[in-house]
Amino acid sequence: MKYTSLYRRYRPRRFGEIRGQEHVVAALRNAARDGRVHHAYLLSGPRGTGKTTAARILAKVLNCADPADGEPCCECESCIAIQAGTSFDLHELDAASNNKVDDIRDLLGKVALGTPGRTKVYLLDEVHMLTPGAENALLKTLEEPPDHVVFVLATTEPHKVVETIRSRSQHLELNLLSGEELESLVRHVVDDAGLDVDDDGVAHAVRSGRGSARDTLSALDRVVAGGMQGDDTVVTDLLDALANVDAGQALGAVAAGISRGREPRVLGEMLLAALREAFLVAMGVPPAELAEADRSRAQAFADRVSPAVITGALEALGTALVAMRRLPDPRVDLEVALVRLTSPVVAAGVDAGQIDALTKRVERLEQALADTGRPAAAGSPPPQPPPPSAAGPAAKARETLARVPAVPPSPRRSEPGPTPGAGAPGAGAVPPEEPSVEEPVSVGDLPTRDELTLAWGDDLLDLLSKKARARFSVARFVAVEDGSAVMALPNEPHLRRCSELLGEIESALTGRFGVRVPVRLVVEEAASGGPGPAAAPSTRPAGKAGGEVDDDVVDPDELVEADPAEGSAVAKLTRAFPGAALVEPT
Repeated sequence: MKYTSLYRRYRPRRFGEIRGQEHVVAALRNAARDGRVHHAYLLSGPRGTGKTTAARILAKVLNCADPADGEPCCECESCIAIQAGTSFDLHELDAASNNKVDDIRDLLGKVALGTPGRTKVYLLDEVHMLTPGAENALLKTLEEPPDHVVFVLATTEPHKVVETIRSRSQHLELNLLSGEELESLVRHVVDDAGLDVDDDGVAHAVRSGRGSARDTLSALDRVVAGGMQGDDTVVTDLLDALANVDAGQALGAVAAGISRGREPRVLGEMLLAALREAFLVAMGVPPAELAEADRSRAQAFADRVSPAVITGALEALGTALVAMRRLPDPRVDLEVALVRLTSPVVAAGVDAGQIDALTKRVERLEQALADTGRPAAAGSPPPQPPPPSAAGPAAKARETLARVPAVPPSPRRSEPGPTPGAGAPGAGAVPPEEPSVEEPVSVGDLPTRDELTLAWGDDLLDLLSKKARARFSVARFVAVEDGSAVMALPNEPHLRRCSELLGEIESALTGRFGVRVPVRLVVEEAASGGPGPAAAPSTRPAGKAGGEVDDDVVDPDELVEADPAEGSAVAKLTRAFPGAALVEPT
C-alpha cells in the first residue's frame, strides 16, 4: 500500500478537528448551520494553518446529505467524494499558475453550470498572484455570483489582494499555532499512528514547525524516517560565541554548519530568528509558537547579554543578509559580521552607530580647538605663524583686553535694552519689580576657556534657538577674565546684533556648568597684526559707532498723502520730455 504523509493522513475532516483557529471555525460552522453562508470568503494566514482545509470542510457541509450542527457527516457520498478529491461540487484552482485573464474567463464560463450537489464551491488558492486583468475579470462575478455558487479565496499575503476583491469578500484571518498546541498535535499523531518517537523527536518536530501544523507533521515524518539532525546546536554555538565574545568559536560554528550542508544565508536566518526570540523574551513578550526548548535557550541568552547587544546583533546580521545577495561568496559577509559582533566594543553594548557618533563628536571638538587660533571674520587672511617668542592667540587677546575697561554684563530681563547713549557700564534702569541681579561668581568658580570651547563645539550651540545659532555661529571664546567669559565676534555690527540675545547664551552656559557664567562680547581683530579687540558691554545700544551708519528706519506716522495737484506719474514724464506723445497699447 502506498504510504501517505502524516499531514495528509491527519488533515482535519470536520471543523471541530481544526486546532488553534476557533474564531474561523465558529464563523464558518455557524454560517452553515444557520443558512447564512456568504457568497465569497477570503481566508488569509501563514503557510500550513488550515486555509485549504477549512474551504474543503465548508464545501462538505454545504453539500452533505446529513449535516449536524454545522458539521459534515463525512459518511455520505458527497463527503467521501470531496475527501477523495473527485467531487464535481468543489473546484480548486491554483491562482499562482492559472493567473491569466483567459484562465479566469474559462472558470467564469462554467460558473452558471449546475452540479450534483446543492452548492458549487470554487477554491482559488494564492489569489494574490492573479494579474490585474484577471482580478478585474473576476470582480463582477465575485460580487453577484449565481445562488448555488460560493467562492473561497485563500492567500498567504492578503495585503497584495486588491481592495475591490477584499471588499466583496468576508475576510477571515488564520494564525500560527502555539507551541503547546503543536506539541499536543504531535503527541496525538504519535499515539494514534503508533510511532516510536521520543521526547527529543517531539521537541524537534515542534521546533521545526514554527507554528505551522503542516510543517510540524512533515518534520515528524522526517524524525520517524531517521532524518533528525542536530542543526540547532549550530545556532546554540553561535549564541554562546556572541555571549562569550569569542570570534573563534563563532567562526568554528559557521564552518560546522556549512559542513552539514547548510547555506551561509540559511545559517544567518536561523541565527537572526534565534536573536529575535531572545529579544522578545528579554522584553517580556515571548512568541506564542515558541517551543519550550527554544524558550529556555532564548531566556538563557537574554540573561547573559544586554538588550543593546541583541539589537546590535540583529541590525548587523540583517545588513549582512542583504549584502549576501551581491557577493560571490556569501560566507564572507556572515563571518565578518560575526567577528564584528564578537569584538569587545560591541560586547560592551556600543554599536556601530554609536561609534560613528562618538567619532564625529571627537572630530567636532578637535576642529573647535583648532579654530580657537583662527580669526572668525569672513574673508580675513589666514593668520601668519607667530615667532617663537610670541604669545598664543588667547594670550594676545588677554593683552588686548587688559587695555580695555571691563564692563559687567547686562541684567537679564524681557524689557528692551537701555536707551541710546547709555554706553557706561550699568546703564539702563532695571524695573523696580524685577529682582536684583545676582552677585557675580568668583573667577575660580567659572569654567576655563578650554572647557567653554569644548562645550561650545560639542553641542551647546545646537541647544540655542535658531536665531541665536545663526548669529553666534562665528563666535568663539578667547578668555575668562574679570569674572566673565570673553566671546569674540568678527565686527561691531555683528556684536550689536548678538548683544540682543546675550541672555540666552548665559542661560545655556549656566545650565551646562551649574554656575552663573557672565559673558562679555568683544570685537576680534580684523586681520593678523591689526588693532586689538575692543571690549563691548552686553548693554551697548544699537546706535552708531565707529562711523557706521544705521539702517534707515521709516516711521509710518511720518508718511503723508501725495498731492493730487501734482498729477500722475505719466503726466510728470510727459512734462519732463517735451514733444513726447503717449502711445496707447494695442
